[in-house]
Amino acid sequence: QVQLVESGGGSVPAGGSLRLTCTASGYINSNLFMGWFRQAPGKEREGVASVLPASGTIWYPNSVNGRFTLDMDKAKNTLYLQIHSLKPEDTAIYYCAANGRDALEPGHYTYWGPGTQVSVSS
Repeated sequence: QVQLVESGGGSVPAGGSLRLTCTASGYINSNLFMGWFRQAPGKEREGVASVLPASGTIWYPNSVNGRFTLDMDKAKNTLYLQIHSLKPEDTAIYYCAANGRDALEPGHYTYWGPGTQVSVSS
């Protein structure tokens, strides 16, 4: 069983930065994706960054425009998401997920954390 716990969310003004942390416990299959997703009120969950631990290859959707950076500490089973130049439209619950069979497709992930709220004020 895999358990994921996110932290680091909060309320920040537009233009600010945040670093989210995801701590994983249990067996993480390094040949399956780990990723960060977000879900804003009334919107579908979307992928914002993912990594294949075995290779270290990272994927981002075009929509993040270079403002998001995923980092991973394999020794600590920890995933990070650095977000720069935050915008009000980045307001969402941010989730960490593991054992994904598609880099940025939430429906293909098995394990999820409870999420951490990010709120950006204008």
